[in-house]
Amino acid sequence: QVQLVESGGGLVQAGDSLRLSCAASGRTFSSYAMAWFRRAAGKEREFVVTMTRSSATYYADSVKGRFTISRDNAKNTVYLQMNSLKPEDTAVYYCAAKLAAGTFVRATLYDYWGQGTQVTVSS
Repeated sequence: QVQLVESGGGLVQAGDSLRLSCAASGRTFSSYAMAWFRRAAGKEREFVVTMTRSSATYYADSVKGRFTISRDNAKNTVYLQMNSLKPEDTAVYYCAAKLAAGTFVRATLYDYWGQGTQVTVSS
C-alpha cells in the first residue's frame, strides 16, 4: 500500500513557475512508475508526464519543453517543475503510482493516487 500526498500548488501568473511535490509512503518507492495527471474543471483527467522506475520519461505534447519530472528515491518524492505556465495549465494536479516496470500513460493503469493539488494560472 502506498499513500501519496501532493503539495506545491497555488495561484500564479502566466509565465511563472511552480514546483509540485508528491511524497510517498512505503519502502519500495524506487520500484514504482510515477506519473502526474491533471483535471481541469469540466474536463476529463489528462495525462501530463510519467517517469519509469529506471527514470525514463514520457511527456504529453502540451507540456513538453516546459515541465520536468524528477524523482528522489532517497526522499520517496517525485517532483514536477512547471515553467512558462499558461492559463490552460490550470487544473487539479494528481500524482499516481504503479508498482511495475514500463511506461504507462493511461490513468486506469495506476494503482495509487494522491488527493490532488490545485494549480491556477491567471492571464
